[in-house]
Amino acid sequence: MSDFTVTPIDNMEAVVFGSFKRARASLGVESFGMQVLDLPPNATLYPEHDHSESGQEEVFVVLRGAGEIEIDGQRHPLDPDTMIRVGPQPKRKIWPGGDGMRVLALGGCPGAVYEAPDLTKLGAPDPGLPAAPPQ
Repeated sequence: MSDFTVTPIDNMEAVVFGSFKRARASLGVESFGMQVLDLPPNATLYPEHDHSESGQEEVFVVLRGAGEIEIDGQRHPLDPDTMIRVGPQPKRKIWPGGDGMRVLALGGCPGAVYEAPDLTKLGAPDPGLPAAPPQ
């Protein structure tokens, strides 16, 4: 029996106002992290962050559009002809250009078993929306 999944990106579960597609979970990937980020033109919403606690390294691949990625305060072009790897320690932030960007973000922890964060699991609460008030 074959083991594969075919899912259009636009059909994947999305959170944070539709900008964060839960690609890993939508495809059933368990061995590494993978999300698709749809960032609107000139948006500032992508959070600056690092992965020093988890030890995760990331690779960013632009599927459409262009912009920059800021790594420890230094900006680098990020476009469909460029792939960028960022280790766990450096702070990173994506800055989409005037046409916006669709970015594939891949992550994993060297020498460790990948454990998916709750945010990336199907059906998890949307961190972009306020929590429902207690009833």
